[in-house]
Amino acid sequence: MCGIIGIVGKEEVAQRLVDGLRRMEYRGYDSAGVCTVHDGQLIRRRAEGKLFNLVKELERSPAPGTVGIAHTRWATHGAPTSANAHPHATGEIALVHNGIIENFRPLKAELVARGRRFESDTDTEVVAHLVSERIEAGDSPADAVKATLPQLRGAFALAIAFREHPELLIGARLGSPLVIGHADGETYLGSDALALAPLTQRITYLEEGDWVIITQGGAQIFDKDNNPVERPITTSGASAAAIEKGNYRHFMLKEIYEQPTVVAQTLRSYIRVVDDTVALPQIDFDLSGIRRITIVACGTSYYAGLVAKYWFEQFARVPVDIDVASEFRYRDPVLEPGGLALFISQSGETADTLAALKHCKAQGQTIGVVVNVPTSTMAREADILLPTHAGPEIGVASTKAFTCQLAVLAALAAHLAVKKGRMDHAEEQQVVQHLLQTPASLNAALDHDAEIAAMAHLIAPARDVLYLGRGPDFPLALEGALKLKEISYIHAEGYAAGEMKHGPIALIDEAVPVIVLAPSGPLFEKTVSNMQEVRARGGKVVLISDAAGIAEAGEGCLATIEMPKVHPLIAPLVYAVPVQLLAYHVAVIKGTDVDQPRNLAKSVTVE
Repeated sequence: MCGIIGIVGKEEVAQRLVDGLRRMEYRGYDSAGVCTVHDGQLIRRRAEGKLFNLVKELERSPAPGTVGIAHTRWATHGAPTSANAHPHATGEIALVHNGIIENFRPLKAELVARGRRFESDTDTEVVAHLVSERIEAGDSPADAVKATLPQLRGAFALAIAFREHPELLIGARLGSPLVIGHADGETYLGSDALALAPLTQRITYLEEGDWVIITQGGAQIFDKDNNPVERPITTSGASAAAIEKGNYRHFMLKEIYEQPTVVAQTLRSYIRVVDDTVALPQIDFDLSGIRRITIVACGTSYYAGLVAKYWFEQFARVPVDIDVASEFRYRDPVLEPGGLALFISQSGETADTLAALKHCKAQGQTIGVVVNVPTSTMAREADILLPTHAGPEIGVASTKAFTCQLAVLAALAAHLAVKKGRMDHAEEQQVVQHLLQTPASLNAALDHDAEIAAMAHLIAPARDVLYLGRGPDFPLALEGALKLKEISYIHAEGYAAGEMKHGPIALIDEAVPVIVLAPSGPLFEKTVSNMQEVRARGGKVVLISDAAGIAEAGEGCLATIEMPKVHPLIAPLVYAVPVQLLAYHVAVIKGTDVDQPRNLAKSVTVE
C-alpha cells in the first residue's frame, strides 16, 4: 500500500526521502512526491508513475531543506495523476496519508461551503484543509492536529509539515501503521522499519490512535485522548541489504530461491530436534481445550489457511471454518466459546484481517496470529504469536512468506494433535522427520528451474489457464492460478480436480492449458482420471508430479515438470515452487513488471 517517510534532520533531506521511497517500492504505487520546508516555503515535487519520474523532476527542480515528507501512492480515491499525488498542500501545511478517510464527502462539502478550494480528487486533501483552517485561525500545529483528528473516520497514517514551523513534523495513526525512528540529532517517521533501515535501527511503534510531534531532539507522543505517553524504543533488525536483489534479475526470483533457507529457519523455531517433538514459541499456552478453529486471511495467506484446514482436521480432528477476511465480519459468524481464531498475514497490518481479529477478540476467542512481522499490529494483539522467519518479502506476489506460513501451520497442526491426544510420540516423530526433509526437497524442486523456464513459452500465449488439484493440492491449484494472474495478467482459475465435470470442463479446448498438480500417492489415480477427461476433449495438460507419477501418466502431455518424491504432508510446500517458477517465467516472457505488477499493493491497509 502507500508508503510514508518523514525526516527532521541536520542535513538536506530530499535525496534521503527518495531513498526511503525506493525502499518502499515493493509496497506498490502509481505516483510519488516529496515536500520540504525551506526559507518559509513548502517546496513540493510530484510525479505519476515510477519513482524514476520523481527523480527526474527533482533533478529539474531541486527541493532544498532539512525537514521534509515523502510518499508513494496506491490510488484509492482519484486516478493516479500528478494532481492526485501526495503530498497535498495548502498555503500553510503539506501532508501525506496512507489509508482512507471514509467520511471525506461530508467534510469536503462543509469545507467547500466555507470557501475552500480543492485541487485533487482525493479523500486526503480534506485533511490538509481541516488542519490548514486551524493554522490560519491561529492554532499551533499541535492544537490544529488535535482538533482535526477526531473529525476523521476511517484509517490513516499521516505525516504533516508546516510552513512556519520548519523545526517539526507531526504524525498520527489509526488503522494504518506508522513508526518513529531515533538517531543522533535527527528523528524520522516511516510506514515501516524497513523504510528507515539505513537511517536508524532504533524504532518506536505508535499504538492505535497515537499522534506524535517529532523534532531534531526526539519525539513527544500522545494517545487518542491526547495524554502524553511513553512508547518503548526497540531495535528493528531491519536491514537495508535485505532489499537488494543481489545477482537475481527480480526480487521474486530471489525470494523463490530463498525458500529452503527461510523455511529451515522457520522450522527451527518450532521443532526440538533433540527429542523430535514440535513445540510452539509460547510453550506455556495449553491448546488442549480448543474445540473449534476459525481461520481468517486474504489472498495467498487464505490459501495457506485452506491447506491448514486439511491438516488440522486430519491430525487433530478439530473442526475448522475458514473465510476471507473481507467477508468474515459481514456474515455475522457464529463463534463458539473455547474457539481459536487464527489469522494469517505476511505484514500483520492487512486492514480486513485486522478488523476480523478485533471482532473475534471482542467475542472472547483465543487469538492466534501467523505473521512475518513480529512487531506488527496483529502480532501485538495476539494471545498466541506464531512468527514466520521469511525475512522482508519485496516482491508483491508472495512466495517465501507462503511456504513459511505452511511450515508454521503444519507444526501447529501436529502440536495441537499431540495436545488433544490424537497423535502419539512415534507419530509426532514421523511428522518432525518429514518437516525436517522440507528444505532439501525445496532445493530439489529448484533444480528444475531451467526446464520450467524452457517450457514457459507454451503457456505465455494463452488467454486462459486452468489449474487442477485434489486434497491439499487443491489450494495449491488456487495459489498457482493467483500467481499467474498477478504477474503475467493471464486469466487463470484453480479448481478441485473432481469439480471439472460440474461446469469448468465446458471451457476446455486446445487453446486452454491445464496445469495438473498430482504427486503420486493416495489421490493420484483419481486426479489422473480427471486429467484424462481434459485430454479427451482436446485440452493441453502440463503435469506436475514426481518421477513415478510422470512415468505413469506423463505420456501425451504438453509438458511435464518433475518434482522430488515427498511425503503428502510437505507436498504443498514443495509443489509451491513449480507454480511460482512457472508464473515467474511466463511473466518474464510477456515482459510484465514482475516485482510490481499493475494495480497491486504488497500490504493492503485499507478495506
